[in-house]
Amino acid sequence: MKVRLEWFTIRPEKPPHPLAVGLSYLMVFGVLAIVFQVAFVRLQYDWNWSVLGEYRTLFLHGWGTTLGLSVASLGLSLLLGVGLALAGQSRWLPLRSFHRLTVEVIRGTPLLVQILIFFYVVADAYGIQNRYVVGVLTLSLFSAAYIAEIVRAGIESVGASQWESARAIGMSDPQIYRHIVFPQAMRRALPPLAGQFVSLIKDSSLLSMIGIAEFTKNARDVNSLTFSTLESYLPLAIGYLVLTLPISWWTQRLERSLHFET
Repeated sequence: MKVRLEWFTIRPEKPPHPLAVGLSYLMVFGVLAIVFQVAFVRLQYDWNWSVLGEYRTLFLHGWGTTLGLSVASLGLSLLLGVGLALAGQSRWLPLRSFHRLTVEVIRGTPLLVQILIFFYVVADAYGIQNRYVVGVLTLSLFSAAYIAEIVRAGIESVGASQWESARAIGMSDPQIYRHIVFPQAMRRALPPLAGQFVSLIKDSSLLSMIGIAEFTKNARDVNSLTFSTLESYLPLAIGYLVLTLPISWWTQRLERSLHFET
């Protein structure tokens, strides 16, 4: 006998009506709003929203700096991550060893330690004085190690029979990667890649340790000047959402456009 669980089907038979989706989100938002409203009322917090007007330039400058750092790091980390993943697939043993050693060292050490070592040791030794360049390079290398493993898993998910079939019709390895492997690998890698990109944006807050006046540092400075903790950090949360939500929406849309039945 078949038992069908209506609430827990893996995939709906047809997409829900847009009105139903909107009402569902509105209901969830309403419940969360009530929960937090009750919490803030019981807290009896004395709000001081005037700090937003007084220090709006500081907030906007920090948000713009975080945006610039994130965009540069996202692009560079994707290039480095794909290159590192391909190094792990190389037939040349030193390249595979470089891939494994780099990934394990970067993933096994804290980002904060890496930022301090790159800025105060590596950058100083090689004469790199621009802290923004060091910040972008450090974030990109850190994220590239995770992206490399995501891409590697996507590449290895392509069955050996597809490789053999492609070689049987005379395709070269670059052609196989371009026309067969990468389209499937990227479709499967999009959800974890979106999560990694969002993490990279939030990790940029650690660059304040080397004196970069990004969003989190400026919000912290406003808090120390005004002692208005929630008024300083709630805009911080909203500002990060403005940066991260478009990435999630874009990758979900791209994933749907690349979806095909297998």
